[in-house]
Amino acid sequence: MGYIAVKGGTDAIHNARELVEFYRLKKAVKPIEIEQIRSQLRLSIDKVMGEGGIYATEYAALAIKQMEGDVFEAAFVLRAFRATLQRKFYSETINTREMFVKRKISASFREIPGGQILGPTRDYIQRMLDTAKAIETKEDVETFLAGFAAHIDPAKLADIAHFDKVIDLLKKEGLLQPVGNDEDTTLKDITREAIKFPAPRSARLQMLARAETGGLMALGYSSMRGFGSVHPTVGELRYGAVPVRVKDRLGRVRYIGSIEVTEAEMISEYKAKSKKAIPYYSIGYGLCFGQNDTKAICMGILDRAMRSPEGNSPSNDQEFVLYHTEGIESMGFTNHLKLPHYVTFQSGLNNVRAAIERNAAAVPPSTINPSVIIPSLQPV
Repeated sequence: MGYIAVKGGTDAIHNARELVEFYRLKKAVKPIEIEQIRSQLRLSIDKVMGEGGIYATEYAALAIKQMEGDVFEAAFVLRAFRATLQRKFYSETINTREMFVKRKISASFREIPGGQILGPTRDYIQRMLDTAKAIETKEDVETFLAGFAAHIDPAKLADIAHFDKVIDLLKKEGLLQPVGNDEDTTLKDITREAIKFPAPRSARLQMLARAETGGLMALGYSSMRGFGSVHPTVGELRYGAVPVRVKDRLGRVRYIGSIEVTEAEMISEYKAKSKKAIPYYSIGYGLCFGQNDTKAICMGILDRAMRSPEGNSPSNDQEFVLYHTEGIESMGFTNHLKLPHYVTFQSGLNNVRAAIERNAAAVPPSTINPSVIIPSLQPV
């Protein structure tokens, strides 16, 4: 059996690109269409868009195809692509109270404005491997869609409604109040300005929105397990489409479309330090592209944790959280270890060899145990 390897030299990049493409296409099967990825791998699309920092389903699908389904690499290439685009406008602040709700739940209250809307989720189904998917055909898809449509009674369809939020219930009772810390409300654009610590909340939320879901989950989970000060309850989790508006050159606000987002408002009790102080509830906030319950929830946990006065836990430390959940930079730094480190490693190796030689010279010959194998000091 022969092996093909990428060789160094001027053709190294070209050779590497060809070899990667060969492994992607070597089975010579029909290429996956971009529309198939957009429609059937929507959750992967949402993750890549979130970490790539750009809402563009077609480009996210293209990145996933190019990177053979590796969402880390796909987010990497998508963020690099985003950096080449011209920014013409800043959007107006989106209002999630205008959301066309597809999913809306609360773990804090049974009865919430508009009721619990479970929506598309796998939370309530068994995670069993469905082997029927292996032989799924287009006819199966059409049959399912026809059967699904048959269950819908057009006469019972309600008008589109916007719903009040769960936090309104707490506000009405005066239970949701500032916890006393002076929050920096400076608006920062992390794509244009280097972050400095302590960072304003606007910068923290932007970095969390682009963070890697698994990294957020690890730190959020650590806080809930006791390695932090925050163990909140889901006040409200929403998934749906929100309108986006920009202001044109004449100052007119224009609607340009809608994007799908997941929003989480996590309720956490603020424990008073003294017996006389009144305890309150505070909110941790999370918002990310597409449908990603886990990310939005963990964003809310860490947003609240980083505002905690106790800074002894990893999840409470701004720099620790924001730098170590940044998936693109984390992956880049980790993978840079594959690059040549010959000089630094050989320098360290020479130091170790010299130390062994000095130790061997300092030991009297009579104390040397012949049963001990002394490693060769010759260069490897």
